[in-house]
Amino acid sequence: MLSEKLKEETKQNHQILEKALVGNLKSIRNKDGYINLLKMFYGYFGGLEKSIEQHVDSNLLPDNDERRKIAFIANDIEALGGQVPAKAEGNDLPRIETHLEALGALYVIEGSTLGGKIISKMMEQQLGLNGIGLSFFSGYGDRTEEMWNIFKEKMDAQAENPEQEAVIIAAANETFLKFGDWFNKQQAAA
Repeated sequence: MLSEKLKEETKQNHQILEKALVGNLKSIRNKDGYINLLKMFYGYFGGLEKSIEQHVDSNLLPDNDERRKIAFIANDIEALGGQVPAKAEGNDLPRIETHLEALGALYVIEGSTLGGKIISKMMEQQLGLNGIGLSFFSGYGDRTEEMWNIFKEKMDAQAENPEQEAVIIAAANETFLKFGDWFNKQQAAA
């Protein structure tokens, strides 16, 4: 099954990115630090969603519109008093020219909802946000696991042969790598 292969084949890049993010999360001690984290996600996911939506629609993924994250991030930034930044573009993003590459990138975005619930609780405890600015990391709430499983099922159905699986896996790996690069670039600029 593709989703299981993806998990294994992207494990190293996922862990590298996760380690950097967790280190940053643990160091956040004030609202401004959290706003900067949200801005980093907004920039990367905003550019990524724009690329993905050119190749994925409701015919491929019936609940596609519900899966857009960018508005939640923008709302969180503004609710906390921050300014919404520009979206990533060009070489800051993975190449997405087909629906298979788009699914590989979407695998990274959708997978982030699983860890988001933990991040939401962490930020609530560290900063005492009282629910403000946590809509993005709250994911789909109680439906997060269900939405993840639906996505995996739809993605698995799209790969009809090993070559198509390889395209999705390569796109997911590139998405993790570019996200790590974006994160490091944003950290250096802060």
